[in-house]
Amino acid sequence: MSNRITRRELIQRATLSAGLAALGGVWIERQAKASTSPNEKLNIACIGVGGQGASDLGHFVNENIVAMCDVDDARAADSFKAHPEARKYYDYRRMLDKEAKNIDAVVVSTPDHHHAPASAMAIKLGKHVYCQKPLTHTVDEARALMNLARKHKVVTQMGTQGHPAYVRLVEYIEKGVIGPVTEVHVMTDRPAGWWPQGIERPTTVDPIPPTLKWDLWLGPAPERPYNHAYLPFVWRGWWDFGTGALGDMACHLMDGAFWALKLQYPITVEAEGEPLLPDSCPKWMVVHYEFPPRGDMPAVKLHWYDSNRRPPEDVMEGITLKPGFNGSIFVGEKGKLLVPHGGEPQPFPKEKFVDFQPPAPYLPRVADHYQQWVDACKHGGETGSNFDYAAVMTESVLLGNVAFRVGHKLEWDAKNMRATNAPEADQYIKHHYRRGWTL
Repeated sequence: MSNRITRRELIQRATLSAGLAALGGVWIERQAKASTSPNEKLNIACIGVGGQGASDLGHFVNENIVAMCDVDDARAADSFKAHPEARKYYDYRRMLDKEAKNIDAVVVSTPDHHHAPASAMAIKLGKHVYCQKPLTHTVDEARALMNLARKHKVVTQMGTQGHPAYVRLVEYIEKGVIGPVTEVHVMTDRPAGWWPQGIERPTTVDPIPPTLKWDLWLGPAPERPYNHAYLPFVWRGWWDFGTGALGDMACHLMDGAFWALKLQYPITVEAEGEPLLPDSCPKWMVVHYEFPPRGDMPAVKLHWYDSNRRPPEDVMEGITLKPGFNGSIFVGEKGKLLVPHGGEPQPFPKEKFVDFQPPAPYLPRVADHYQQWVDACKHGGETGSNFDYAAVMTESVLLGNVAFRVGHKLEWDAKNMRATNAPEADQYIKHHYRRGWTL
């Protein structure tokens, strides 16, 4: 295959780079390493191929699926059957060690507590990484992955599939439809009706399913007897494995605010909810973040509501939400924007915007979040949810869980990654790995 680059290809690459620069994220001046020629297929290893992992895998079928890892033969059966040519593993540490010379990129679709160890190992091997949200299980892991990705100059993407849709919100904010924004209210219906939270740790021991490698599923988490209350999917409600409704949905629903308002790290975080239990995330939680001014943008207060909690009446005035609403309300000097997740922003109050004409689209569009990562791996470009951007958002999101578990407002020193008024928060900021598992 010829390595010559035509004038047309040079123009296409220049256009791609210019477009990506407008598509959100904290951009650094570097060019990520390309794995292969743009005309070749990526050699990909997938970690976690049941459930969400099977869905992610389906987006990469036009590439070479070289190896697959899963700890549950039953959950992964359909994926294994669909890719009989891929080598199968139970332990991703062993897979990455043995397949290092055969792969270009790694897809991580595991429970939260495996995100950072799997991604870090792949990055240290120089492999591009696609990792599901939230990027990490703890705050310090987010910063670690960001630094590793920078050091090894790999292409990264966090699994916020709805990120490209927020380009419309960015246009509304940039064009000043509601003026400078000072408040954002973000809402989800989870966890109620999705998985249990606010429950006591089980005291019984269930038989381990014969298809499951329980010790490998636990991985870096503390050792404990198997119980069906921990998996599948319901792991999201347990601190040792998941990050609750906040970790599950905030990286989706706060994405628009971080992009459109150029948010970085908060300066304070405070949370309320119930019940406070040592093992299980609460049944409901409300989190309040304060972000400092950014350039000519004013300070912002961002509020999170889960389990169908809602903002105060003055914020909701004139707005009716459908059951199960997931999205946000932006409050500016000239009005409000209701932003359904993945939907078109709607200005309020309606009587003030009777003759409103939406701004004409002007920013580049991304047709496929997954393909953007694949193309960037091949071309050496950037992505919208790269780990520079995703780590900042994930760290901010997870500080809400830290504040809840500590029980009072945190004053956050982002430079030194510590709560200056709460040294007891360190136990939740830093990860504690079981022997044999680390970054």
